Amino acid sequence: MRLPLVLRAAILASATLLPAAALAQAAPHEPLVTEKQVTQLPAELVDAIKRDLKLTPEQYLERAELAQRLGTYSDGLRESAPDTFAGSWIATDGRPIVAVTTTEAAQRVSADGYGTHMATKSERQLEAARGQLNQWITALPQDVSSQVNSTSIDVLNNQVVIDVVNSPIGRALNLPTLLAQLKVIVSPGGGGPVDPRPQGGDTYVTTAKPLSAATPVEEIGVCSFGFNAVGADGDAYNVSAGHCDPAQGQSGVAGGSPVYLPNHTDVTRSTEIGSFEHSEMGVNAEGLDYSVIGLNKAGVDAGLNHPTVRGANGTTVTVTGTARPIVGAPICKSGQTSAFTCGIVLADSVDVPLDLANGTNRLVRGFAGSTCTLSGDSGGAILTGTRALGISSGSNASGAPNCTEANLVLALDGGTASIGVPIEKIVERANATLGRDLRIRTQDAPA
Repeated sequence: MRLPLVLRAAILASATLLPAAALAQAAPHEPLVTEKQVTQLPAELVDAIKRDLKLTPEQYLERAELAQRLGTYSDGLRESAPDTFAGSWIATDGRPIVAVTTTEAAQRVSADGYGTHMATKSERQLEAARGQLNQWITALPQDVSSQVNSTSIDVLNNQVVIDVVNSPIGRALNLPTLLAQLKVIVSPGGGGPVDPRPQGGDTYVTTAKPLSAATPVEEIGVCSFGFNAVGADGDAYNVSAGHCDPAQGQSGVAGGSPVYLPNHTDVTRSTEIGSFEHSEMGVNAEGLDYSVIGLNKAGVDAGLNHPTVRGANGTTVTVTGTARPIVGAPICKSGQTSAFTCGIVLADSVDVPLDLANGTNRLVRGFAGSTCTLSGDSGGAILTGTRALGISSGSNASGAPNCTEANLVLALDGGTASIGVPIEKIVERANATLGRDLRIRTQDAPA
């Protein structure tokens, strides 16, 4: 799926416009990472961090951990002070910022050791406005609603953003006048040595029916493994993207399609390692785009029962926990096409319509990142630090042959941007739906 080009530019540019006074804060004094955590990062991962993020490995781990602490702190404010909390993010210099609507709230936040930023509207008000906007969009005729790329909340500028296609219909949209703070943007239409066993970010192929010599090439889908998981009964699973399931375009909830480890010399001889037990996406799935692949003995024997993700140059990154998306937090994604690339979280909540092959579309809600993500990377693992953050769903560079060309072509539009689906929300939804008590495999709890 393609993510609107201007989304990345609009959010990233706004991050540099914060007044200096809004960034005054004292970071928590206790150590965020240990020397052992730093030395355990593989050299290839360190190279990717330095290349893509211009950070040291210490800064990368510290910002990832600080983002999680900020997320927990923000959850408390979201619950205790919904009328004054207006969002939070990691600033470009690495400092955690909390936006509030009153000076009294700012004083409390500052006393707790976080930077403050004054905003006009609370997060609750902005979410309500976006809800109204989404209702208005879904009520439009399809030829008109198709001209809306996405809606999102820009916490840095305290506004709702609607991205529309640069077309006569898009430019002529009679947008609701009751929404305050509405901005319109127009867009053109590793943790160790190399491990040969499959893991998060590596390739799988799938078909609607069992693979055979008679299967047309165009009916063979290619996606990336996400995070390995385990159920309460000990059964093995992999969490990937919902739209990777060939049956997903036929109904709201799907499953049953076989999944294979590809045989690169003869795809018809690929090894079946399981099947989609469940996949769903869109409004009826709380905006998520996810699938749960049930792994058979061949999948387990192949190595898909370990807490690992493919890092740079084939190395292995061990997953140490899960995380939530925080604006400004550093991220790295692993996918079978573009391999291992890094960036930052640009928006912690963005709604994007995904067009399916049967002519329908589903509204997917996830987080936006600046990582380069190409066609075939869907379903791949997204990390922050060494924690599982989300599953790759789509990007504005999906049609590019490689990230070098994507970065060149998209530079004037703000660069590459991708959408990820939060892993913690996926697990929560999947467990409520399937009753498997799934949990992501991690270093401390791999079995």
